[in-house]
Amino acid sequence: MEKTKTTLPYYTEINDFLASIPWPVSSSNPDFYCLRLKPLDQDNVSVYRPPFKRSFYFFALLFNSGKIEVNYGDQTVQNPVSYLVFHSPNLVYSFAHNNALEGYVIYFKPEAFSFFKPEFHRQFPLFDVLHTNLFKFDDAMFNKLAPHFETVFTAYESSDKDRHLEARLKLLGLLCHLEAFALERKEASVAATTQQILLRKFIQLIDNYYIDKRTVQEYANLLSVTANYLSQSIKQVSDRNALTFISERLIAEAKSFLIYTHFEIAEIAYQLNFSDPANFGRFFKKHVGQSPSEFRKRYRSGN
Repeated sequence: MEKTKTTLPYYTEINDFLASIPWPVSSSNPDFYCLRLKPLDQDNVSVYRPPFKRSFYFFALLFNSGKIEVNYGDQTVQNPVSYLVFHSPNLVYSFAHNNALEGYVIYFKPEAFSFFKPEFHRQFPLFDVLHTNLFKFDDAMFNKLAPHFETVFTAYESSDKDRHLEARLKLLGLLCHLEAFALERKEASVAATTQQILLRKFIQLIDNYYIDKRTVQEYANLLSVTANYLSQSIKQVSDRNALTFISERLIAEAKSFLIYTHFEIAEIAYQLNFSDPANFGRFFKKHVGQSPSEFRKRYRSGN
């Protein structure tokens, strides 16, 4: 079977992305949208988005109204009480969760702030150009942050439907308020060794390039180090091989495809950029101990 080249979906318009998610919503403002996330009126709903990219910013404050597992890229969170997630444009992204999440979701383009013209990844470091930032909280922290989001949403819902100027100004205020989290994160990384920082950057790059880049040499090139230095540094810090991190990211996404979609095995192989289904099957069985079809069957049977 000849491989068909699969191109990652790339959303340049907020409404095009909104049309691809289960919630029946759309934005009258092409540069800015606030979504109150509520459970869908359906039973046993799971939401999974295979890898994609978008050209605009996304962040959200969400809380859990049930027992859930949330996956954002390479990060899996079991039963979070609540969390913040920040995502910059042009990152490879995927997510999965069930129907128990509620909260505040905001999408925006830099054009929404043409009066301010900030470089968002510099002005607001929570928007990392390499990686999705996710912070877990308890009820107390959610209750502390929620009123700040509510201020933005109230302004959005009551202001001019095309411009939302007051809401955009309040959003800038909210992002400034959240800078404390970026500061704490920076302070926590000050004491990291050179090798630990390299490991962090390596993992971040994998999360953004795992669809197309599969060798340690390719990531070493991106990090401007030799493949040998990268391998030795990763081994020293984590006691694991660098290639293992690449393989595990692919396996995690492959499992999400098998669990959350009804795609044929061949389609999953091509979505993940394998040369053919047989190659994907060998790779999966090597790392999981089961073929992709066996894994899917056992998962759906509950064994």
